[in-house]
Amino acid sequence: MKHQKGFTLIELMITVAIVGILAAVAYPSYQQHILKTRRAEAKACLSELAQFMERFYTTNLRYDQDSGGTAVALPNIQCRTDLTNFYTTQFVANSLGQRSYSLEAVPKGSQASDTACGTLSLTQAGVKGSSVTGAAAKCWQ
Repeated sequence: MKHQKGFTLIELMITVAIVGILAAVAYPSYQQHILKTRRAEAKACLSELAQFMERFYTTNLRYDQDSGGTAVALPNIQCRTDLTNFYTTQFVANSLGQRSYSLEAVPKGSQASDTACGTLSLTQAGVKGSSVTGAAAKCWQ
């Protein structure tokens, strides 16, 4: 009688089951981590755009348009390019457009499933917000 080498079908099925259970636990965690990472990048991008807006205000003494009357256009900085598939960043003039504004990062694509925070916002006064009621403090920490 020869002794054969290898795995039995039962050993192989147990291994596949263990790998399947580990994957079922790890994949949702990984997806949540990806959402949080992109959210952090969007927050950093809003802060960078707010710095641009402050420089714009210093030059033009208003947020909504330059001294020639041309409406403000957010610059195409690297973070906006990186987030193109996941967030739309936009300038929103408030009712007092000359003296106030809001910047928004609206989730899209796979980031639209980020229901914990939704749309992130940042105003000229540094007020950080979220479209999800009561989530701003948690989303901006």
